[in-house]
Amino acid sequence: MRLDKFLSHHLGISRSLVNKELKASYVTVDDQVIKSGSYQIGADQVIKYQDTIIERVDSKRYFMLHKPQGYVCSTDDPDYPTIAYFIDEPMAEKLHAAGRLDLDTTGLVLLTDDGQWSHRITSPKHHCEKTYLVTVAEPLSSDLIDTFAKGILLKGEKELTRPAKLNIIDPLNASLTISEGRYHQVKRMFAAAGNHVVALHRQQIGVIDLDIAEGEYRPLTEAEINSINLR
Repeated sequence: MRLDKFLSHHLGISRSLVNKELKASYVTVDDQVIKSGSYQIGADQVIKYQDTIIERVDSKRYFMLHKPQGYVCSTDDPDYPTIAYFIDEPMAEKLHAAGRLDLDTTGLVLLTDDGQWSHRITSPKHHCEKTYLVTVAEPLSSDLIDTFAKGILLKGEKELTRPAKLNIIDPLNASLTISEGRYHQVKRMFAAAGNHVVALHRQQIGVIDLDIAEGEYRPLTEAEINSINLR
């Protein structure tokens, strides 16, 4: 690992500040002063900052983000701005989205560097519920509630979707709770029912409910983290 990444993560400071501390000769590796942030450190080397050993910490991180339109759920993309723009954390590139949203979809994104935790959200066998707010082009029929509850056959697929909970808010708006994550599933479900989704927003994953403004992020609480671990 690069020394500057290690220091940024373990000291909780920006990469630019790390470089200043390195130039000031505050950092040693195996008791030798190192001034280059690109220096590669090994697992057994002793890193000190101002003569104090930095204990290696491998704690996992968990955040929620309110994703705006126009951003992709990645930390690196050659064509579109990414959600990494909103995350001011050391080694933010190590975080990944536990269930992505389309470019034009807004709402709740959970970010973590804990692969097992995110697997409980994305794996079909765990049936983690996600709730979306949906705006459609044509008025909604109450018949759809029963149709979605029984499962619907998506174009190009052979199996019905799992039972979904549709709540019609007004003729053009509804909430939909699904427990699987097929490709573009919500849009395809309404398309199969002869309608078109014009706006889509994810509000909830499991019991974790989005409660921050668009473009903001925050750490998850211990209770929110455990709500996924207990699945």
